[in-house]
Amino acid sequence: MRRFSQLIQELELSNKTNDKINALVDYFNEAEDKDKPYVIALFTGKKPKRPVNTALIRQWATELSGIPEWLFTESYHNVGDLSETIALILPPAQYHLEKPLHQWMSELTLLNHKTDDEKKDYILTAWNSLTIQERFIFNKLISGNFRIGVSNKMLVNAIAKQSNEDSNKIMHSIMGKWQPDAITYDELTAGKHVNTDNSWPYPFCLAYALDTAPENLGETSTWQAEWKWDGIRGQIIKRKGELFIWSRGEELVTEQFPELHFLKDELDDGIVLDGEILAVKDGNVLPFSILQQRLNRKTIHKSQLSNAPIGFFCYDILELNGSDIRNEHLAKRRAILEQVINGLGTKHIVLLSPIIEFTGWQQLAEIRENARHINSEGIMLKKIDSIFHAGRKRGDWWKWKINPYTIDTVMIYAQKGSGRRANFYTDYTFAVRNGEQLITIAKAYSGLTDREIKEVNTFVNKNAIEKFGPVRTVKPELVFEIAFEGIAESKRHKAGLALRFPRISRWRKDKKADEINTLDDLRQLLNSTL
Repeated sequence: MRRFSQLIQELELSNKTNDKINALVDYFNEAEDKDKPYVIALFTGKKPKRPVNTALIRQWATELSGIPEWLFTESYHNVGDLSETIALILPPAQYHLEKPLHQWMSELTLLNHKTDDEKKDYILTAWNSLTIQERFIFNKLISGNFRIGVSNKMLVNAIAKQSNEDSNKIMHSIMGKWQPDAITYDELTAGKHVNTDNSWPYPFCLAYALDTAPENLGETSTWQAEWKWDGIRGQIIKRKGELFIWSRGEELVTEQFPELHFLKDELDDGIVLDGEILAVKDGNVLPFSILQQRLNRKTIHKSQLSNAPIGFFCYDILELNGSDIRNEHLAKRRAILEQVINGLGTKHIVLLSPIIEFTGWQQLAEIRENARHINSEGIMLKKIDSIFHAGRKRGDWWKWKINPYTIDTVMIYAQKGSGRRANFYTDYTFAVRNGEQLITIAKAYSGLTDREIKEVNTFVNKNAIEKFGPVRTVKPELVFEIAFEGIAESKRHKAGLALRFPRISRWRKDKKADEINTLDDLRQLLNSTL
């Protein structure tokens, strides 16, 4: 636990990628072999079942510290993290117990079968034997909530550097089904378990946002252009007579999309397709809001199948006849993909994502302007000779998105952030006008500089009108331009509308609150997109 606690501290204190990678490499060089798979599992989101209800943990910490509930609540709002708050309010430990991470994890797993009294005895004993930093990590282990700023790619690069294994193999290996108590670190990094699971997906190939004029990419003949669809990126896998559908979030979603199950009979064994799960009707892509009706459903009803029909637009083929073909050039993979898809009987559900024909960058820019008319986010640019690499590789694939929608809003609520922003008001709620009233339309917490955050924080402290727990109602004076990717009707929001991916575009210090957009403006925008 001491070494793992030190790792977390090093990762949190650094914002440089190389420093974080070096900290991970040092950990994997020094840690116990049984601890390493647990660390990889925690950082890749393979959370164990929570053994103790959060409310009980909070209750026991309050009792042990002897502070009133209101003071705990205020402390929590200021610290911004429940695990850290509990670690800080507890009385000093009476002794120190050194136990490896894998032992803690095993004991927490066994805790699931204990009574509440037994759980309480175990938790209090643990708190009484750990330092503040170790308590913080222990509390995180209970919740499984590690947000340390370590991406899968960063973790893979660190493991590859430490183990001298290929990063693609490692990325492939850590995805999917494996248990940290049933595999060694060497087995995991070598990928010895990969072929034991027919459902295994490949790491997704991702693109960087285009940060230069497309003309700077060189000759158009070296690039393939496709539409960037707004759905759920997925892989369809057919191996040994079984069909599996994986989302980019490493979730097995086969049962959520029964329309695609016919591929179990029509696809040959040993095929893996990469593409986008979309709401599709008569070959046309429907808005993302339609697709949302089908997501995360344990049971799919006939009305949902009818109102939100699903299709799969194929981008690529990664495996053919059981052989990994990701290292073939895109042009060759595309030719193979076309043969496979054209051989299917049900073509209106599984379709080739079309290639956009163009002869010059200006022509492509004009084509891109029509993206929203077909419910696309823009254009993907892929080098014709590129391989299907794991994660992002600058220069091979670019996403050239259309400009977002924007509206002017006024801030009416503010709440303090968490972690490093726990002392500042960084979570904001924005409103538009509806007659003489202000009606909330979006929440956002990104887009401002550190200096602007401090300015807003000062304003909130001076101009708060009401207090509702951690939320402050403020004078409606600060105007912000909000950018967003789409708009849809929503019964969940008072405005009857929901914005997709809202974020702060800029602080409009040049505008007053009576100049912001109205609800009618948004409804007109919605009608124009239908």
